[in-house]
Amino acid sequence: MLGLDLILGGARRRASLALFGLVLVGASSGGARAQEAVTLEELSVTGEGGAPVPVPGFGVSGPPNGASLVIDRPVGQVVSQIDRKNVIANRPATSIGSVLVNSPGVTVRQGNGARDVIVSIRGNNARSTGVIKNMVVLEDGFSLTQPDGASRFDLTDPRAYSRIDVFRGPQSALFGNYATGGAIAFRTRTGREIDGYEYGVDAGSFGYLSNYFTVGGVSGPFEISLFASDVRGNGYQDHSSYDTQTINLLASYTPTPDNRFTLKVINNDLHANLAARSSLAQYRINPYQLGCAAAATAAPGCTTYNYFVNGAFGRTVPVTATEASLQRNDRRTVVALRYEHDIDADTTWRTQLVFDERNFNQPFYTTASTGSYPSWNFLTDLTKRGDLFGLPAVGYVALAYNRLDLGIATYNRAPYNGPSLGGLIGDQNAVQDNLGGRARVEVALTDRVTAVAGISAESTRITGRNLAYSYAASGITRSVADTDRRYLNTAPELALVYRPSDEWQVRSRVATGYTTPAASNLFITPAGLPGNNTQLKTQENLGFDLGADWTPAPGVTFSITGFYEFFRNELVSQSPGAGLQAYTFNAPASEHRGIEVGADWEFAPGWRATAAYGFNDQYYTKYVEQISGGTLTRSFDRAGNRIPGVPANQLLARVGYDVPTGPLAGLGAFVETVFQDDFVIDNANLLKAPGYTIVNANIHYETALNGGYAKRLNLYVEVRNLFDTVYIASAQNLANSISATTGFQNGAAALATTTGSIYAGAPRTFTGGMKLSF
Repeated sequence: MLGLDLILGGARRRASLALFGLVLVGASSGGARAQEAVTLEELSVTGEGGAPVPVPGFGVSGPPNGASLVIDRPVGQVVSQIDRKNVIANRPATSIGSVLVNSPGVTVRQGNGARDVIVSIRGNNARSTGVIKNMVVLEDGFSLTQPDGASRFDLTDPRAYSRIDVFRGPQSALFGNYATGGAIAFRTRTGREIDGYEYGVDAGSFGYLSNYFTVGGVSGPFEISLFASDVRGNGYQDHSSYDTQTINLLASYTPTPDNRFTLKVINNDLHANLAARSSLAQYRINPYQLGCAAAATAAPGCTTYNYFVNGAFGRTVPVTATEASLQRNDRRTVVALRYEHDIDADTTWRTQLVFDERNFNQPFYTTASTGSYPSWNFLTDLTKRGDLFGLPAVGYVALAYNRLDLGIATYNRAPYNGPSLGGLIGDQNAVQDNLGGRARVEVALTDRVTAVAGISAESTRITGRNLAYSYAASGITRSVADTDRRYLNTAPELALVYRPSDEWQVRSRVATGYTTPAASNLFITPAGLPGNNTQLKTQENLGFDLGADWTPAPGVTFSITGFYEFFRNELVSQSPGAGLQAYTFNAPASEHRGIEVGADWEFAPGWRATAAYGFNDQYYTKYVEQISGGTLTRSFDRAGNRIPGVPANQLLARVGYDVPTGPLAGLGAFVETVFQDDFVIDNANLLKAPGYTIVNANIHYETALNGGYAKRLNLYVEVRNLFDTVYIASAQNLANSISATTGFQNGAAALATTTGSIYAGAPRTFTGGMKLSF
């Protein structure tokens, strides 16, 4: 760990001084070079690493009058690109999870209801229990990650997007706090891409129904695209119906070629009933939690929760998810504005402001939470194209500030009578601020070699108070936990890209990342209850990437990347028991290593094969876990154990055919398989969630409509989980325990009967749909 401390400490301080001066002074020296706009070809899975310098400036929208700002793969990054073809446009993309699995290194798990999915990059965030952590999420260049590091994909309807870029590996030099695992950048369809309006409807098994509408176009200096959808379904488990409505607006105004304004508005309302999470033993008996309407008549394998009869203390009664009326009622509203100005042909300045509120009322499991998380996110940056010591270069500097004011109240649940609340057990108010700067320079050393250097530095402050209440016949006990934590982090990055020929590109990269605890992490104890957990430290990682991209012919791309990452104070979340809130702790040291492979091959006219593979080997190198039971406390050395929640192997493979010519042109079909390895779900590595393989099949048809009002018709039918495989779609990590009498660690049998972990994946599902373009 001494070597890691030196790299993450001294090297960062030295690099920060050198790189900020280099970017601010050097990149603006020498002759300026005007650049032409570059349009990137859209591929389902692309080569990685970026194009030679000169390139469009990082973070700057494309040509003047272009409406949408996107991050077009800065040089040296490990990025996979997902477009609409075979992923969104000709299939019922019911959640963003079915789309993101097309990227190497991405793992998708079922979240808490409806479209909610938990996405991890290289295993980061695989232990999350409800929100997206350890990555930054952007849409059209605006951050959708709140200042506490939380993102959600409930508001993300895949129909709205034309492209998604997945950045893999530590990315704090580019995106600041929370980007230890990477970043995901969504690009909505612009008015130019839509050029009219569209209506679509999907319907399928378990009452699934999606209606969506898109309109877009350009008129003089104005460009607009508007997407709206209403999605609902009954769910395939007891008590899992939902409905959610999404509005997504992107508009721009370009009064002159040098000045551009962009407006972004997103609003999502979600109302979802939640099924119960079962134990592994219950899953094997009753995977879909059917016949679980009432505890008194429940079928074998049904999960129940014990609620205090009076909602506070004393006698308890078992209730099912239906009797408890487990729910999520959430609203997310984002309003963002950006101004871009071309100072000259080679220099662009932009400033943007985002208001983002997460409002929720969540009476689920054994506690209920209500609250509001309003936040502000400000960014101003400058991009300069020019020469550095006579070499073509692109320099970038940015200043960023964001703030979150949160208030959340936590209650016991009370049985029956709808989502009844019991006694107040936690009242939390906190403020989280992040203030930082970033700098980056890309230099073309030769026509074949590009070097990249970047740095970010960021100060985080969390202040807040949590009041915790406990109840007994003798009265109410109140405890207070205050925090005023300050964190200062830096993250340097270096990369080198070598292109020995037009067909080959070799990438090497060393980068660092950091993730500070969220305010909410500081106030959940290892008992899963509101209280004091304010000792948490910043998670840091140092990553090495080495990869190559090969494009031997049109229609053929292949990329491979090996990575090795060293983590310090890794933030790990796990459940202490049925229905309790997940708590977070620091594992002092761990290592993540693996391989990622992406391939796309048009091997014959109309035929196309796609593959995305990831291998992950993650384990603790320093972690002693202390466990208490009754009056006994024992310590267990977890060094060498696999980190829970991370499958070693995962694969998406797809083969499809689209009739290229003739009377059947536009007709196509594909078959894909999704494989995920088993993974441990506890720190002692006693219990595994089994792996699975499912097969999906799709047939689609697209045709132009001549002579009518409508311009184009799309039809599609898809069968997911074709062979009706029973599998685990989500497994929350479980806390190990010891015997209160002997002090020995309880075995796998005890973990297998611990509820609050497992969601089964959907059985065989049929969904069909159509879209008309006008």
